[in-house]
Amino acid sequence: MTSPVLMPYERYLPWRRWCEAGFWLLLIGANLVGNSITTLIELRRSDPAAEVWQPVVWEASSALMWLLLIPVLVVYTRRFPLHWDTWRRWALAFVPLSLAVCLVHVAGMVTLRILAYRLMEMEYTFGPWPRELAYEYLKDVRSVATIILLIEGYRFLLRRWQGEASLLTEPDEGPPVEPVERPGRFVVRKLGRDFLIAADDIEWAQAAGNYVNLRVRGHDYPLRSTLASFEALLDPKRFQRIHRSYLVALDHIASLEPLDTGDARVHLRDGTTLPCSRRYRQELRERAGLGVISAATAG
Repeated sequence: MTSPVLMPYERYLPWRRWCEAGFWLLLIGANLVGNSITTLIELRRSDPAAEVWQPVVWEASSALMWLLLIPVLVVYTRRFPLHWDTWRRWALAFVPLSLAVCLVHVAGMVTLRILAYRLMEMEYTFGPWPRELAYEYLKDVRSVATIILLIEGYRFLLRRWQGEASLLTEPDEGPPVEPVERPGRFVVRKLGRDFLIAADDIEWAQAAGNYVNLRVRGHDYPLRSTLASFEALLDPKRFQRIHRSYLVALDHIASLEPLDTGDARVHLRDGTTLPCSRRYRQELRERAGLGVISAATAG
Protein backbone atom coordinates (compact mmCIF):
# COMPACT_ATOMS: atom_id res chain seq x y z
CA MET A 1 0.00 0.00 0.00
CA THR A 2 1.49 3.29 -1.10
CA SER A 3 1.68 6.16 1.35
CA PRO A 4 -0.35 9.27 0.54
CA VAL A 5 1.62 12.09 -1.05
CA LEU A 6 1.95 14.93 1.43
CA MET A 7 1.55 18.51 0.34
CA PRO A 8 4.36 20.99 1.20
CA TYR A 9 2.26 22.51 3.99
CA GLU A 10 1.69 19.05 5.52
CA ARG A 11 5.41 18.26 5.33
CA TYR A 12 6.11 21.55 7.10
CA LEU A 13 3.74 20.89 10.04
CA PRO A 14 6.01 18.45 11.98
CA TRP A 15 8.78 21.05 11.81
CA ARG A 16 6.58 24.07 12.42
CA ARG A 17 7.35 24.59 16.13
CA TRP A 18 11.06 24.12 15.56
CA CYS A 19 11.05 26.61 12.68
CA GLU A 20 9.08 29.17 14.69
CA ALA A 21 11.35 28.86 17.71
CA GLY A 22 14.43 28.92 15.49
CA PHE A 23 13.25 32.09 13.74
CA TRP A 24 12.87 34.01 17.00
CA LEU A 25 16.17 32.69 18.35
CA LEU A 26 18.00 33.74 15.19
CA LEU A 27 16.30 37.14 15.08
CA ILE A 28 16.91 37.94 18.76
CA GLY A 29 20.42 36.45 18.60
CA ALA A 30 21.39 38.53 15.56
CA ASN A 31 20.00 41.63 17.25
CA LEU A 32 21.99 40.78 20.40
CA VAL A 33 25.27 40.44 18.50
CA GLY A 34 24.72 43.54 16.38
CA ASN A 35 23.70 45.75 19.30
CA SER A 36 26.56 44.48 21.46
CA ILE A 37 29.11 45.38 18.79
CA THR A 38 27.72 48.86 18.10
CA THR A 39 27.36 49.62 21.82
CA LEU A 40 30.95 48.52 22.47
CA ILE A 41 32.20 50.74 19.62
CA GLU A 42 30.37 53.74 21.09
CA LEU A 43 31.72 52.99 24.59
CA ARG A 44 35.31 52.77 23.41
CA ARG A 45 35.07 56.14 21.70
CA SER A 46 34.83 57.73 25.15
CA ASP A 47 36.63 55.01 27.11
CA PRO A 48 39.16 52.89 25.17
CA ALA A 49 39.48 50.58 28.20
CA ALA A 50 35.76 49.67 28.24
CA GLU A 51 35.30 45.94 28.81
CA VAL A 52 33.47 43.73 26.32
CA TRP A 53 31.31 41.92 28.88
CA GLN A 54 29.34 45.01 29.87
CA PRO A 55 27.52 45.71 26.56
CA VAL A 56 27.06 41.96 26.16
CA VAL A 57 25.31 41.80 29.55
CA TRP A 58 23.15 44.81 28.71
CA GLU A 59 22.00 43.36 25.40
CA ALA A 60 21.76 39.74 26.59
CA SER A 61 19.52 40.70 29.51
CA SER A 62 17.19 42.52 27.12
CA ALA A 63 17.26 39.66 24.60
CA LEU A 64 16.44 37.06 27.25
CA MET A 65 13.42 39.06 28.41
CA TRP A 66 12.15 39.36 24.83
CA LEU A 67 12.45 35.59 24.40
CA LEU A 68 10.24 35.21 27.48
CA LEU A 69 7.76 37.88 26.35
CA ILE A 70 7.30 36.77 22.73
CA PRO A 71 5.30 33.62 23.68
CA VAL A 72 3.03 35.88 25.77
CA LEU A 73 2.42 38.10 22.73
CA VAL A 74 1.76 35.02 20.60
CA VAL A 75 -0.94 33.87 23.03
CA TYR A 76 -2.38 37.39 23.31
CA THR A 77 -2.64 37.85 19.54
CA ARG A 78 -4.20 34.41 19.19
CA ARG A 79 -6.86 35.46 21.70
CA PHE A 80 -7.26 38.93 20.16
CA PRO A 81 -6.28 38.67 16.47
CA LEU A 82 -5.41 41.78 14.52
CA HIS A 83 -7.57 42.30 11.42
CA TRP A 84 -8.65 45.21 9.26
CA ASP A 85 -12.04 45.33 11.00
CA THR A 86 -10.51 45.23 14.50
CA TRP A 87 -7.69 47.76 14.11
CA ARG A 88 -9.56 50.51 15.99
CA ARG A 89 -10.06 48.29 19.03
CA TRP A 90 -6.50 47.12 18.70
CA ALA A 91 -5.20 50.71 18.56
CA LEU A 92 -6.92 51.47 21.86
CA ALA A 93 -5.57 48.32 23.49
CA PHE A 94 -2.05 48.69 22.11
CA VAL A 95 -0.94 51.48 24.47
CA PRO A 96 -1.72 49.62 27.73
CA LEU A 97 -0.39 46.40 26.19
CA SER A 98 2.91 48.01 25.19
CA LEU A 99 3.20 49.72 28.59
CA ALA A 100 2.72 46.41 30.40
CA VAL A 101 5.26 44.67 28.16
CA CYS A 102 7.75 47.52 28.68
CA LEU A 103 7.42 47.40 32.47
CA VAL A 104 8.01 43.64 32.55
CA HIS A 105 10.85 43.91 30.04
CA VAL A 106 12.67 46.68 31.91
CA ALA A 107 12.13 45.19 35.38
CA GLY A 108 13.42 41.82 34.21
CA MET A 109 16.48 43.08 32.36
CA VAL A 110 17.49 45.42 35.20
CA THR A 111 17.25 42.51 37.64
CA LEU A 112 19.40 40.34 35.38
CA ARG A 113 21.98 43.12 35.02
CA ILE A 114 22.17 43.63 38.77
CA LEU A 115 22.81 39.91 39.25
CA ALA A 116 25.45 39.84 36.49
CA TYR A 117 27.28 42.85 37.91
CA ARG A 118 27.28 41.30 41.37
CA LEU A 119 28.98 38.23 39.92
CA MET A 120 31.66 40.58 38.62
CA GLU A 121 31.79 42.27 42.05
CA MET A 122 30.47 45.52 40.63
CA GLU A 123 27.33 47.59 41.08
CA TYR A 124 24.87 48.27 38.27
CA THR A 125 23.07 51.62 38.12
CA PHE A 126 20.08 51.94 35.82
CA GLY A 127 19.81 55.72 36.21
CA PRO A 128 16.81 57.95 37.00
CA TRP A 129 13.81 55.64 36.55
CA PRO A 130 11.32 58.14 35.01
CA ARG A 131 13.80 59.25 32.34
CA GLU A 132 15.22 55.80 31.61
CA LEU A 133 11.81 54.15 31.61
CA ALA A 134 10.52 56.71 29.10
CA TYR A 135 13.59 56.06 26.93
CA GLU A 136 13.09 52.29 27.10
CA TYR A 137 9.38 52.64 26.29
CA LEU A 138 10.16 54.54 23.09
CA LYS A 139 12.25 51.55 22.01
CA ASP A 140 9.91 48.88 23.33
CA VAL A 141 6.77 50.27 21.70
CA ARG A 142 8.44 49.84 18.30
CA SER A 143 9.63 46.35 19.24
CA VAL A 144 6.15 45.26 20.35
CA ALA A 145 4.60 46.61 17.14
CA THR A 146 7.23 44.84 15.02
CA ILE A 147 6.78 41.53 16.85
CA ILE A 148 2.98 41.65 16.50
CA LEU A 149 3.21 42.47 12.80
CA LEU A 150 5.63 39.57 12.29
CA ILE A 151 3.31 37.19 14.15
CA GLU A 152 0.20 38.26 12.22
CA GLY A 153 2.07 38.32 8.91
CA TYR A 154 3.31 34.77 9.49
CA ARG A 155 -0.22 33.60 10.33
CA PHE A 156 -1.54 35.28 7.19
CA LEU A 157 1.02 33.44 5.05
CA LEU A 158 0.22 30.14 6.77
CA ARG A 159 -3.49 30.57 6.04
CA ARG A 160 -2.75 31.31 2.40
CA TRP A 161 -0.41 28.32 2.15
CA GLN A 162 -2.81 26.00 3.93
CA GLY A 163 -5.87 27.29 2.09
CA GLU A 164 -8.39 29.76 3.54
CA ALA A 165 -12.12 29.21 3.12
CA SER A 166 -14.69 31.91 2.45
CA LEU A 167 -18.43 32.03 1.91
CA LEU A 168 -19.99 32.22 -1.51
CA THR A 169 -21.37 35.69 -2.17
CA GLU A 170 -24.26 36.84 -4.28
CA PRO A 171 -23.30 37.48 -7.93
CA ASP A 172 -23.25 41.00 -9.30
CA GLU A 173 -25.90 40.07 -11.85
CA GLY A 174 -28.66 37.47 -11.70
CA PRO A 175 -29.81 35.20 -8.87
CA PRO A 176 -27.30 33.11 -6.89
CA VAL A 177 -26.71 29.56 -8.08
CA GLU A 178 -27.46 28.21 -4.57
CA PRO A 179 -28.86 29.67 -1.34
CA VAL A 180 -26.35 32.10 0.16
CA GLU A 181 -27.92 31.78 3.62
CA ARG A 182 -27.24 28.01 3.63
CA PRO A 183 -24.55 27.32 1.05
CA GLY A 184 -23.78 23.84 -0.14
CA ARG A 185 -20.22 24.80 -1.04
CA PHE A 186 -17.42 27.04 0.19
CA VAL A 187 -14.64 28.73 -1.73
CA VAL A 188 -11.08 27.89 -0.71
CA ARG A 189 -8.21 30.12 -1.84
CA LYS A 190 -4.86 28.37 -1.76
CA LEU A 191 -1.70 30.01 -3.09
CA GLY A 192 -3.72 32.31 -5.35
CA ARG A 193 -5.98 29.57 -6.76
CA ASP A 194 -9.67 29.11 -5.89
CA PHE A 195 -11.53 25.82 -5.63
CA LEU A 196 -14.77 24.65 -4.04
CA ILE A 197 -15.40 22.29 -1.14
CA ALA A 198 -18.82 20.84 -0.43
CA ALA A 199 -20.44 21.52 2.92
CA ASP A 200 -21.27 17.79 3.09
CA ASP A 201 -17.52 17.00 3.03
CA ILE A 202 -16.91 18.88 6.30
CA GLU A 203 -16.13 16.32 9.00
CA TRP A 204 -15.91 18.67 11.98
CA ALA A 205 -15.15 22.29 12.79
CA GLN A 206 -13.27 23.97 15.63
CA ALA A 207 -13.44 27.57 16.83
CA ALA A 208 -10.04 29.29 16.78
CA GLY A 209 -10.20 32.96 17.73
CA ASN A 210 -11.95 34.86 14.95
CA TYR A 211 -11.76 31.80 12.71
CA VAL A 212 -13.40 28.41 12.41
CA ASN A 213 -11.10 25.62 11.24
CA LEU A 214 -12.96 23.31 8.84
CA ARG A 215 -11.75 19.72 8.71
CA VAL A 216 -12.24 18.38 5.18
CA ARG A 217 -10.74 15.04 4.08
CA GLY A 218 -7.78 15.37 6.39
CA HIS A 219 -7.12 19.06 5.63
CA ASP A 220 -7.86 22.12 7.76
CA TYR A 221 -9.23 25.28 6.17
CA PRO A 222 -9.76 28.40 8.33
CA LEU A 223 -12.98 30.33 7.71
CA ARG A 224 -13.39 33.86 9.02
CA SER A 225 -16.48 33.41 11.22
CA THR A 226 -17.66 32.60 14.70
CA LEU A 227 -18.68 29.01 15.36
CA ALA A 228 -22.28 30.05 16.09
CA SER A 229 -22.58 31.97 12.80
CA PHE A 230 -21.03 29.09 10.88
CA GLU A 231 -23.33 26.56 12.53
CA ALA A 232 -26.35 28.56 11.31
CA LEU A 233 -25.15 28.03 7.71
CA LEU A 234 -25.09 24.24 7.98
CA ASP A 235 -27.83 21.66 7.59
CA PRO A 236 -28.98 20.94 11.18
CA LYS A 237 -29.91 17.41 10.15
CA ARG A 238 -26.27 16.59 9.40
CA PHE A 239 -24.31 18.62 11.93
CA GLN A 240 -24.41 18.78 15.71
CA ARG A 241 -22.78 21.14 18.21
CA ILE A 242 -20.90 19.06 20.78
CA HIS A 243 -18.83 21.66 22.61
CA ARG A 244 -18.51 25.43 22.81
CA SER A 245 -15.55 25.10 20.42
CA TYR A 246 -16.57 22.10 18.29
CA LEU A 247 -19.30 20.83 16.01
CA VAL A 248 -19.30 17.55 14.11
CA ALA A 249 -20.95 15.86 11.13
CA LEU A 250 -23.14 13.08 12.51
CA ASP A 251 -22.20 10.73 9.64
CA HIS A 252 -18.58 10.70 10.77
CA ILE A 253 -19.22 9.64 14.37
CA ALA A 254 -18.12 6.12 15.29
CA SER A 255 -18.84 6.05 19.04
CA LEU A 256 -19.36 8.10 22.16
CA GLU A 257 -17.27 7.48 25.26
CA PRO A 258 -18.88 8.78 28.48
CA LEU A 259 -16.56 10.21 31.15
CA ASP A 260 -16.94 10.26 34.91
CA THR A 261 -17.17 14.06 34.83
CA GLY A 262 -20.40 13.92 32.82
CA ASP A 263 -18.63 15.00 29.65
CA ALA A 264 -17.76 12.59 26.85
CA ARG A 265 -15.34 11.89 24.04
CA VAL A 266 -16.61 11.64 20.48
CA HIS A 267 -14.68 9.09 18.41
CA LEU A 268 -14.81 9.62 14.66
CA ARG A 269 -14.42 7.00 11.96
CA ASP A 270 -10.93 8.24 11.03
CA GLY A 271 -9.70 7.85 14.62
CA THR A 272 -10.02 11.51 15.59
CA THR A 273 -11.24 12.19 19.15
CA LEU A 274 -13.21 15.35 19.97
CA PRO A 275 -14.50 16.63 23.34
CA CYS A 276 -18.22 16.63 24.06
CA SER A 277 -19.64 18.80 26.85
CA ARG A 278 -22.25 17.37 29.20
CA ARG A 279 -24.82 19.91 27.97
CA TYR A 280 -24.65 18.40 24.46
CA ARG A 281 -24.12 14.75 25.39
CA GLN A 282 -27.75 13.65 25.71
CA GLU A 283 -28.86 15.48 22.57
CA LEU A 284 -25.99 13.91 20.64
CA ARG A 285 -26.97 10.43 21.81
CA GLU A 286 -30.57 10.96 20.75
CA ARG A 287 -29.74 12.46 17.37
CA ALA A 288 -27.02 9.95 16.47
CA GLY A 289 -28.81 6.93 17.91
CA LEU A 290 -29.50 5.25 14.56
CA GLY A 291 -26.70 2.76 15.01
CA VAL A 292 -24.00 5.42 14.82
CA ILE A 293 -23.50 5.35 18.58
CA SER A 294 -24.24 2.02 20.21
CA ALA A 295 -26.11 2.00 23.49
CA ALA A 296 -23.46 -0.21 25.01
CA THR A 297 -20.66 2.19 24.10
CA ALA A 298 -22.61 5.23 25.16
CA GLY A 299 -23.42 3.74 28.53
